[in-house]
Amino acid sequence: MDDRTTIFLELLTASERSLSLYVHSLVPRDSAAEDILQQTKMLLWKHFDDFTVGTNFLAWARKTAFHQILTHRRHKKREHLPLDEVSLEALGAAVSELASDIPERHEALRHCLARLPTEHRQLVHLRYFDDLEIDQVAERLSRTEAAVYRALSRVRMSLMECVQKQITSEVG
Repeated sequence: MDDRTTIFLELLTASERSLSLYVHSLVPRDSAAEDILQQTKMLLWKHFDDFTVGTNFLAWARKTAFHQILTHRRHKKREHLPLDEVSLEALGAAVSELASDIPERHEALRHCLARLPTEHRQLVHLRYFDDLEIDQVAERLSRTEAAVYRALSRVRMSLMECVQKQITSEVG
């Protein structure tokens, strides 16, 4: 591989998750979102010579993806689309702004998860990391589904408050 290819792949790899979240947040059907992502990646590679290395690759990739979303919507005119282009653009801007907070939120969440009591951490791990359904978590912990729902609700609320406090204390 030449340097150009390596640089492109490194930039794409670093931005891939954020780009995917961006597209999936604006396109309701997963299959359409995946098609748009693939088209976007091909266009990014095709026009990589137009990109200035050292500038914001993710912003460039999102702009390219947004145009691919608009193209997709124009091809689907006959279908009912819930948002017009202005609303979609506003939503895209909001998603981009929120996504810029993700690294700080991840770090805050990691900190807050580490502070949870072992029992609560186990509950979160089973539900969200092992991706078990509520009934499976209840069975594994020998608890009722209602008890698991209540406990998860309390843990989520606790984590949300902790993350907010972490972020507020970092900003302030």
